[in-house]
Amino acid sequence: MNPGSIVRCRNRDWVLLPNNRDDLYLLRPLAGATDEVCVVQKRLADLVGYDLPEERIQPSAFPPPTVNDLSDAASAHLLWQAARLTLREGATPFRSLGRISIRPRVYQFVPLLMALRLDPVRLFIADDVGVGKTIEALLVARELLDRGDIRRVCVLCPPYLCDQWQTELAEKFNLEAVVIRSGTVSQLDRRAPAGKSLYEYFPIQVISIDWVKTDRNKQQFLLHCPELVIVDEVHGAAAAGERNTSQQQRHQLLLDVASDPQRHLLLLTATPHSGIDAAFRSLLGLLRPEFGGWTVSDLSEAQRTALAHHFVQRTRKDIETDWEGEHCFPVRETPPDETYGLSDLYRQLFNRTYDFCSGIVRTGEGLGGWKRRVRYWGALALLRCVMSSPAAAIAALESRQEKLPQEFEEEDFRHFIFESTQDRTDDESPTPPLEALDSTLADSDRYRLKELLRLAKDLQGPLQDSKLTRCLEIVRNYVKEGFHPIIWCRYIATADYVAEALRGALPPEVQVIAVTGRIGDDERRTKIKEISADRPRVLVATDCLSEGINLQSKFSAVLHYDLPWNPNRLEQREGRVDRYGGPPRVRAVRFFGRDNPVDGVVIDVLLNKAREIRRTLGTSLPVPEESETVTEALMNALFLRKGKAADGRQLSLDLGVPQVAELHRRMELDAAREHRNRTLFAQRRLKPEEVKRELEATDAVLGDPDAVRHFVLAAAQRIGLRMERSPRQRDVYRVAVSLQATATVPEAVRFALPARKDGQWLVGFVSPTPEGAEYLGRNHRFVAALARFLMEEALTKQGEATVSRCGVIRTASVKTTTTISLLRVRYLMEQPQKAPLLSEEIVVLGYTNSRGSSFLEDASALKLLAEAKPEANVPMAEKKELVGAALRTWEGMKAEIQPRLERRAKELEESHKRIRRAVSLRVRELAVKPQLPPDLLGLLVLQPLVSG
Repeated sequence: MNPGSIVRCRNRDWVLLPNNRDDLYLLRPLAGATDEVCVVQKRLADLVGYDLPEERIQPSAFPPPTVNDLSDAASAHLLWQAARLTLREGATPFRSLGRISIRPRVYQFVPLLMALRLDPVRLFIADDVGVGKTIEALLVARELLDRGDIRRVCVLCPPYLCDQWQTELAEKFNLEAVVIRSGTVSQLDRRAPAGKSLYEYFPIQVISIDWVKTDRNKQQFLLHCPELVIVDEVHGAAAAGERNTSQQQRHQLLLDVASDPQRHLLLLTATPHSGIDAAFRSLLGLLRPEFGGWTVSDLSEAQRTALAHHFVQRTRKDIETDWEGEHCFPVRETPPDETYGLSDLYRQLFNRTYDFCSGIVRTGEGLGGWKRRVRYWGALALLRCVMSSPAAAIAALESRQEKLPQEFEEEDFRHFIFESTQDRTDDESPTPPLEALDSTLADSDRYRLKELLRLAKDLQGPLQDSKLTRCLEIVRNYVKEGFHPIIWCRYIATADYVAEALRGALPPEVQVIAVTGRIGDDERRTKIKEISADRPRVLVATDCLSEGINLQSKFSAVLHYDLPWNPNRLEQREGRVDRYGGPPRVRAVRFFGRDNPVDGVVIDVLLNKAREIRRTLGTSLPVPEESETVTEALMNALFLRKGKAADGRQLSLDLGVPQVAELHRRMELDAAREHRNRTLFAQRRLKPEEVKRELEATDAVLGDPDAVRHFVLAAAQRIGLRMERSPRQRDVYRVAVSLQATATVPEAVRFALPARKDGQWLVGFVSPTPEGAEYLGRNHRFVAALARFLMEEALTKQGEATVSRCGVIRTASVKTTTTISLLRVRYLMEQPQKAPLLSEEIVVLGYTNSRGSSFLEDASALKLLAEAKPEANVPMAEKKELVGAALRTWEGMKAEIQPRLERRAKELEESHKRIRRAVSLRVRELAVKPQLPPDLLGLLVLQPLVSG
C-alpha cells in the first residue's frame, strides 16, 4: 500500500499518508476534516492471527456515486466548491495557502519567493512600518512547515510583543503557539513529558528574548533550538556599546543561534539601520558571516547581488507603485497642526518653570561633571512634565517633595527624556532625574519648586488649562466627523487627567478608555477587545500601547497631546492605525502650544526635519536614540538661547547652535543612505506577474475569495441560514445567528456560528474587511464547517444529502450529450532524503459520449459547470438512465484519463522547480506522481435540447 492510497480500518475508509516513521501508519479520514490524523502502530495492525479484523488495515477504494444520488446542476456546482474548500494540501507550489485564514497581498509573497530559493533560509525583512512583516514572516514559516522542511518554529521578540505573535499565529495561520517567559515556564514544564525540554516538546514557540538571553536560560534553549527562528524588532539585538549590557546579551544570543549553519533565520525590523554602521553590519553578519565585514554604502556589484538574495527593504510607495498598482494602505491625512495658546495662569507657570530650569542649568556649568549632567536632565524632565499637564507637574513635584538630598552615582537619565523605542514602560513621572537634581539644589531653589507646585494645582481643569480646553474641542469635532481618535500622552498622570475630562465633556454614548503602563499586558488587551465597534470611541493612551497591540480595526485618528522627543516614537504611535488592514483614511495631527517654546524646539530640531525626510524618502527615518548629538542639540537649543523679550512672554529660538546643525547634517546623510538601500534592495528583479501567476494557479486549485463568497451564499440558502447584504456597508453581509433564526440549521454548521447579543453577525469576503465585520476566508471555521458538512453528507447519505453527487440537465449550452466529472486527484511529491508529500486537487473533466470519449478543454468544462442552466424538464427515469450510462462509461475511461493526469503532474513538478529555481540537487530531483485511480466525487450529465 503506497502513500496516497485508500485503505479501510475500523469500518471506515481512510487515506494513507506519507511519513518518515517505519513503525507507524498515518491515516486521514476519506470524508471529513483533513487535519484529523489517526496514528496506528504497524506491529499491531499487521499482527497475524489478530482476532479483530476491523482493526487491521486493508486496501479499499473510493465509493462511487449511484443512480440514486440525483439532484440538479446547482448541486453539482456546490459540491465542486465544497470539495475545493475542504482541501488543505493543495497541489500547487504555495502549499501553505491551503491552511491559512487570510488572503495575503501580492507584495507579501516576495519574502516567501526569496526564502524558497535559499537553503538554509537566512532572510532580513526590513519593509516599512505597517506593511505586514509578521504576515510575510509567517508565510515563510507556514510554507516550510507544510513542505516538511522544518518541524519546529520559534519567534524571539520583546516581551510586550509575545501575546501579539501568539494571536497572529493562531488566528491567521492556524498554528497554536505557547508563550515562553518568566510567568509561563513552570506551567509549560509540567506539560512537557518527563525527560523532554519544553523547547524540544512544543513545536511552535513565542519566546521573550529578554527572558531567554540570560546565561541561566540560554543554554537549554540553544540545546533544543528549533530549525527556524524568527527574530522580531531585531534592531534591538544589534551589537551595542559596553554600557548596554542588555542589548549585548541579545546580540550574543543571536550569534549563538546563527552559528548553526543549517538553521533557518528570519530577521524583522522596520528600522534596520540605527545610524550606527557597525550595529547594522552586526545584523547582516547573522545572515552570512562575510556580510558583517562589508560596507553597505560601498558594495561591489557582486556583493550587492549576494546581499540582495537575503535582504528586502521596501517603502509603501515602492509597494503600491511596483507591486499593487493601487492603494492598499490607508491614506494618511496630515492636516495643519492643531495649536493652543497658553492661558495667563499657564504662561505664568511656564515662565517661572523655565526661569528656574534655565537658571540651574547656567549655574550648573560651573559644577563638577555628574552634577552638571544631572541639572541638564532634571531641568528637561521638569519642563516636560509642566508642559504635559498640570497633573503631570503635580505628580513630578510631589514625588520629590519630601526627598532628602543624597549623593548619586553618575547615571544616564536619557530614556526619561528622549524616549527609547525599546522601552515603553517609562510613562511614570521622571522621578529619578528629579531626585538627583534635588541633591544639587539650595534651599532657596527648593522653595521655588514649592511655588511651582502651588501654581500647578491652581491650573487644573478646562477653565484654566487652555491645552486641555482646546483638546476637548478637537476631539468633539473628530467624533462628529466619524473618526475614532487615540490621544497619545507622555505620562500616566496626563492620560488619566485627559480621560477624566473627556468623559465629562463628551456625550454618554462615546466610549472613553484610558490605557497606561500601570495596567498589565493582559488587562490592556482585554480593555481594547471590550471596546464596542458599534459606538463612537476615544482612546487615551501612553506609549505603552505604541507597539504590541494593533489598533487599526477600532481607531482611525491620532492626536499627539504630548509631542514625543523621538521621531521614532511618533512614527510608532501613528503606525498603530496607519497600517495594512486599517481604515481607508486615517488622520495624524501634532498638537502643541503656539507660545510654548519647548514644543517649538522639539518641532524645529527633530520633528519637522523627520517629516521633511519622510516626504522625500517615502518612509520614516530612525533617529539614533543613544546619540549624544540628539539630546545635546535639544538642550542647547532650549537653554542656550539668545534671551527672551522684555515682557518675558516670548522666548526666541536659537537653532543655529552647532549641535543642531550637526544633527540635521547627520539626519540628511542617513536619509541619503536609506534611499540608496531601499533602491538597491526593493527586489525589483522579482516581478508582480511572477507572483500573480503562481497565486492564480493556487486559486484555481483551492478557490479564490470570490469562490468562497459564491459558495457560502449558495450553501447558506440551501441549509436555511439567512444572509443578506448590509444596507449601510459595502461588501458586508449580515448573518442571522440568533437561536430562533438557526433552529433548522444543521448542528455541525450551527456549532461554528458565533454568539452575538443582537443576533446579527457581520461578515465580509474581502480582506481587509470593513470596520466591524469578520473576514470569511476559505479556512474560517464557519466556511470549513459548511464545506465539510456538505462533503461528508454527500458521501455518506445517498439520495438524502443537501447536495447530491449526480445531476442531469437539458440545456442549450451543449450540442451533444456531455458529462462533467468531478475528480479528486492525489499526488505524491518525492524528494531525495525526505518523506514524500501528499497533495490534492479537484479536477473538472468534461467529455462527450458520442463516438468514444472526446475530452473538452479544461476551461470549457469549468465554464459548463458554472454557467449551464436547465432549460427543459428531464423525467426522473431518464435521469437515472443517463447517470447509469455515464457511470458505466467512467469505468472504461480510467485508462484514457491516466495520461492527462500524468501531464498535469508534470506541470506541477515544473511549477515546484520553477518557484525554487532548481538550485540544488534536492530540488532538481523532485518528482510529482499522480496516485491512481482518482476519486470520482460526482458527475453532471448535460443533454442538448431537442429542436422542434
